[in-house]
Amino acid sequence: MRGPGSNTGGNRRWRGLALQALLVAALAALAYGAATNAAGKLARQGIVAGFGFLDRAAGFDISQSLIPYAAATATYRDAFLAGLLNTLLVSGLGIVLASGLGFAIGIARFSPNAILRGLARAYVELFRNVPLLLQLLVWYVAVRVALPEPQAPAAWRDAVFLTQRGLFLPRPDLSAGGWLVPGAFAAGLGLSLALVLASRARAARRGRGLPVWGPALALTLGLPALAWIGLALAGRPVPVAWPARGPFDIEGGLALQPEFTALLAGLSTYTAAFIAEIVRAGIASVPRGQAEAAAALGLSRARTLRLVVVPQALRVIVPPLTSQYLNLTKNSSLAVLIGYPDLVHVMMGTVLNQTNQAVEAVAITMAVYLAISLATALAMNLYNARIVAVGRR
Repeated sequence: MRGPGSNTGGNRRWRGLALQALLVAALAALAYGAATNAAGKLARQGIVAGFGFLDRAAGFDISQSLIPYAAATATYRDAFLAGLLNTLLVSGLGIVLASGLGFAIGIARFSPNAILRGLARAYVELFRNVPLLLQLLVWYVAVRVALPEPQAPAAWRDAVFLTQRGLFLPRPDLSAGGWLVPGAFAAGLGLSLALVLASRARAARRGRGLPVWGPALALTLGLPALAWIGLALAGRPVPVAWPARGPFDIEGGLALQPEFTALLAGLSTYTAAFIAEIVRAGIASVPRGQAEAAAALGLSRARTLRLVVVPQALRVIVPPLTSQYLNLTKNSSLAVLIGYPDLVHVMMGTVLNQTNQAVEAVAITMAVYLAISLATALAMNLYNARIVAVGRR
């Protein structure tokens, strides 16, 4: 026999489901109305809604591109890919550099050397409290002023040139069989990661892991070198475009522009200040007795940090570190200020002005940043869950 409160609980459940259904329907109606209104206004202006414009000829050049890009033949889809790859490039390198610099400064905050501690603290206070926009302008101006004029470039064996217009390097063509070289590099990274995991598993079982740094370096550098040599021996060498002096500027090769350098330096140094504070807080959360016990066992200060303190601090460091990685990726959109052709500069600037496809350009840009952020958060959450699980054993 049902109690007197059973019907009341069931009614509350159905009322909750009905309210949620009404909310979803209202949101769907609002989205449909907004889409219909936007489509109507675009039609009255003679603009065809949809993403078909991506296949039209772009007709504009992009100063730095990781893929073959020519203004005469490129489409808006090619421009989108070039901007996306530029965003991923500066974000990925910025995360690596900011992490290394931030961890170094955060650990330096606990140095027994008073001067080193003071310099680390001064760095954090300086870069954390100056707006990133201003820092990017300072880096951009400083980089351009410090470099030599295009008429008198700094050269190394006529293969590498440095001017105010960028750093010009030899550019290998990876469009044909050359893709095996970066593929071998990726395989080397994967094998190195597997070696690190195997070393940690062995250390947990036997108290001593496997040698990691030497084999990992050999894998990440040796495999691409073997792939390069193998292609050459097979009669399919990877062609290389060498930079050369032209009548007005350096021509050919791979150009790393001052805009890229300034953006990368600004993002890395700014984010490193926040990461340093996160690392400092994580290390401070580890009980002092852990370091004292390690010292009693004869471990040096460096080994104590690497084997005892930092692994425990990571459980505190990783969650806020994820937010800093996401902020760095989103802050890369400030590249439009200094003219670096990232996704926002290409899609929300040139493409939008030429096509007037405002809704589509905004939707593509938002979807890309959302996908990058979700992927970064997922990877960091999986790593954090692994750290927490290891810590509970």
